[in-house]
Amino acid sequence: MKTIITFAFLFITTLGISQTPYEKGMRKAFELWEANKMDDASNLFARIAAAEEEQWLPDYYIAQIHVLKCWSTWEDRKEETLKVNLDKAQEHVNNILAIDKENPYAKQMQAQLYTVWVAYDGAKYGMKYSGKVSELYTQAQKAEPENPIFIFNKAEWDIGAARYFGSDTTPYCNEIKRAIDLFATFKPATEFHPSYGLERAEEAYAACNK
Repeated sequence: MKTIITFAFLFITTLGISQTPYEKGMRKAFELWEANKMDDASNLFARIAAAEEEQWLPDYYIAQIHVLKCWSTWEDRKEETLKVNLDKAQEHVNNILAIDKENPYAKQMQAQLYTVWVAYDGAKYGMKYSGKVSELYTQAQKAEPENPIFIFNKAEWDIGAARYFGSDTTPYCNEIKRAIDLFATFKPATEFHPSYGLERAEEAYAACNK
């Protein structure tokens, strides 16, 4: 969990620097998340989103928290519990799209949301969502071709599909390596934009070579 939000603590804090209410709120929300107070963080992000209607990042992180809740309780998963979290995530993905219908991070988060359903019951949801997941990741990567988050997300999905069908995973492992290399120079648009994924990419690439 901590690797997902480490970027939030990389900024330089200097006494006396003026901060907007948005910046203060976002930093506080990440502090709560770092302390594993996910509900408190989500609630604060929601208040920020209500006050800053043109800012999509609070909605992104609320959606992400609810998707992560599904994975963190995977051993005890129940469809009704997944639905509660994923419906909430969908609400906030929709909020992002209302601000910017072409937002690549909204597409990424939508793909992650659908992935939970496919992982939960491939027979029931695979036909419905698998094609959409692939297309959403393709669209996100097309919008930002050098974004290592999108490259890794798509490659990870493609590896899962390749293994399911017994296909060669080498091309997708190479894409993960490309993402790892790009993380070294990746600069998010702001301090609050996502920059996570390097550790997971390194783990996935190591698994490629086993």
